[in-house]
Amino acid sequence: MATLYVVPTPIGNLQDITFRAIEVLKSVSLILAEDTRTTGKLLKHFNIETPQRAYHMHNEHEIGARLVDELRHKDMALVSDAGTPGISDPGYLLVRLAIDAGIEVITLPGATAFVPALVNSGLPNHNFCFEGFLPVKKGRKTKLEQLASETRTMVFYESPYRVVKSLEDMHRTWNEDRRASASREISKMFEETRRGTLSELIAHFKNTPPKGEFVLCVAGKTKS
Repeated sequence: MATLYVVPTPIGNLQDITFRAIEVLKSVSLILAEDTRTTGKLLKHFNIETPQRAYHMHNEHEIGARLVDELRHKDMALVSDAGTPGISDPGYLLVRLAIDAGIEVITLPGATAFVPALVNSGLPNHNFCFEGFLPVKKGRKTKLEQLASETRTMVFYESPYRVVKSLEDMHRTWNEDRRASASREISKMFEETRRGTLSELIAHFKNTPPKGEFVLCVAGKTKS
């Protein structure tokens, strides 16, 4: 049996990749990439010539079984466009299939956006829950209502186009002006974290249109 390596890639600054990740990407027979063009830039930067194949949310169900067959005799690395595969990115399905087939899976430590955002938020981080992206339409209200009684710090990913809406929906659904932070462009040139209450962040981003990918951290419900 060969090995499936799950390899985190930089979320911004290319120097955030680990030496081990570079070694693995050079040594495997094939790199499974969410977008071969994006990963191609990373590989070129580090002089990595390993072949790529597209593996993304639109084909993961179709090609998963075939990849497992290849993994019986060929080491592969799974990468996403940025961060750790499986964390709001494709990866879970292939990892599960590989494990079920008795193939060794090794996940390297490395870049992911929510950890620096959580630590930088100033909110309690000894215990937290990661929620990824909120549903855009169906199930959104239900999800927020379910989280109303959550006492741990909550972490969300959000696009710049829905930052204000998400903050407003949280404020309205929870009926509380909780402490929160909004981090954008982590490890990139225009990295920034805004901290305050939900209403303060709403006011800020209505006056200053959000730009870049966001991580929202929101305080949990205060224990009575």
